[in-house]
Amino acid sequence: MDIAGALSVDHLKFLADGFKVTLYIAFVSIVLSFIIGIVLGTLRYAKIKFLSKVVAVIVETIRNMPLLLIIFFTFFALPEVGLKLSPTAAAISALTLFESAMLAEIVRSGLNSIHKGQIEAARSSGLTYIQTLWHIVMPQALRRMVPPIVSQFISLLKDTSLCVIIALPEFMHNAQIIYAQNVNYVIPVFVVVALMYFIVNYCLSLIARRLESRQA
Repeated sequence: MDIAGALSVDHLKFLADGFKVTLYIAFVSIVLSFIIGIVLGTLRYAKIKFLSKVVAVIVETIRNMPLLLIIFFTFFALPEVGLKLSPTAAAISALTLFESAMLAEIVRSGLNSIHKGQIEAARSSGLTYIQTLWHIVMPQALRRMVPPIVSQFISLLKDTSLCVIIALPEFMHNAQIIYAQNVNYVIPVFVVVALMYFIVNYCLSLIARRLESRQA
């Protein structure tokens, strides 16, 4: 085991560059999937004739697919129909697609957790269905959804490591390049990678727990 060689300044800088890519991919995917997830979850909750059923089929189909398959599809299959994406764009597209479906279910469950009596009271006071949903149901539901949404974002950050299969220069990809140079680099590099993932995800877990305790 060569700790000094594995964790040289150049190697640590190379790992840091990969971690920046990981955080960038995760951040963009989180923002996009949060927006799309709220829209899809609300459409499912609203039970709009035909549209809600179509959304339900799409969401359930994506939720029950392996993320790895979706990543392969965006990078290797889409070019066959004329849509070629860079590794970064393919990774963001795949993660956003998958996480949007997961978040849509969280949103739908959160909206369903609001007591129907509040909706009936709002409607009887003269509010439209959209106004009731926007001003009464959604604010309360979002507070309840925060802990599971944060937990889902933690999963998303870890799932970025799967993008190594499409040669995205993210954290795991750069780590592989380093320890491929010397078998004695494997353990030190893995320790650093594990530590970085742990620090970020543990901080997010603490946030989720704190938010959850506030809801209790």
